[in-house]
Amino acid sequence: MIRFLLKKISYAILILFSVASVVFWLFSFSFPNPEDILVTDRTDKATLDAIKTELKLDQSKGKQYVSFLNDLSLISVYDQSRTVEVSHARILNIGGKSIYLKSPYLRRSFQTGQPTKTILMDAFIGTVVLALAAMIFASILGLLFGVLSSIKQGSWLDRSLLFVSTLGISVPSFFSAIIFSFLFGHVWGAWTELNVVGSLYEIDPFTGKQLALKNLVLPALALGIRPLSIITQLTRNAMLDALSKDYIRTAIAKGLSKRQVYFKHALKSALNPVITSISGWFASLLAGAFFVEFIFSWKGLGSVTIHALETSDLPIIMGSIVFIACLFVFINLLVDILYTLLDPRIRLES
Repeated sequence: MIRFLLKKISYAILILFSVASVVFWLFSFSFPNPEDILVTDRTDKATLDAIKTELKLDQSKGKQYVSFLNDLSLISVYDQSRTVEVSHARILNIGGKSIYLKSPYLRRSFQTGQPTKTILMDAFIGTVVLALAAMIFASILGLLFGVLSSIKQGSWLDRSLLFVSTLGISVPSFFSAIIFSFLFGHVWGAWTELNVVGSLYEIDPFTGKQLALKNLVLPALALGIRPLSIITQLTRNAMLDALSKDYIRTAIAKGLSKRQVYFKHALKSALNPVITSISGWFASLLAGAFFVEFIFSWKGLGSVTIHALETSDLPIIMGSIVFIACLFVFINLLVDILYTLLDPRIRLES
């Protein structure tokens, strides 16, 4: 088990290193002079030189790349002047430099001067809530529809669910968001009382910050349609495959009730591919909520990143990409561990 985990962790570190490298070199050539974003007509040479020194733009691209990786690393080497910028614990002093065990440092926003990590974590809460709501909606209904479709194979219900799920797979999330926004927010808005735009919290001038869960309904539905459709078909196919196994026939021959056969034996056997789909889709929803958040003006990673692209706020753009990559890797690592617990053969084959 330890060897399996070390192997997976090594792959995860390699993937994150590759993502960080691609992000740095891509944006280094896309924005060759980042200091131009921060200067105005009144900026003097001394101020410009100070900006270049702070951003390490007075160094070669190679040194900037090493500095970028050093900031992202959990174990970093800093001069004494840099220690105030990171949450750190000093573990070793070598000459004029110190080695620190720290959290990744994503630098500061060009526009606000706030730490990038603070901005992203504040927005991440909204994205997680939206993705969780969409995934819960998709998982519960997807499992239910998939089981019903397999039990009623060939019936009108089965054909109807297959048609609707195929249609749902074909519709992109941003298109669903536009349709839902128009129908439930405008056409039937007086009846549904759902807002077209809004975030998890609203500011009331009299009572202050208030939780607004009704703003979550439309973006969660729009984001959850595709995973719902895929989970429905995947559950149906996995259930049909499980119901054709010999041990299911044996269970039926022993006189077990259909409820026990379907839900205790067949569904348990069919859950492995469904868990893969759910976990994979959850990671995708965290990254794929960008356009849905933009359409519904939902405060999350998507809206923050799009705003950063509009203002050329490089630390926010680069930080959000690295942050999302970390989420993908971490979730996939958890899924691999879960797999080994559900099916030890996977660990042995690896």
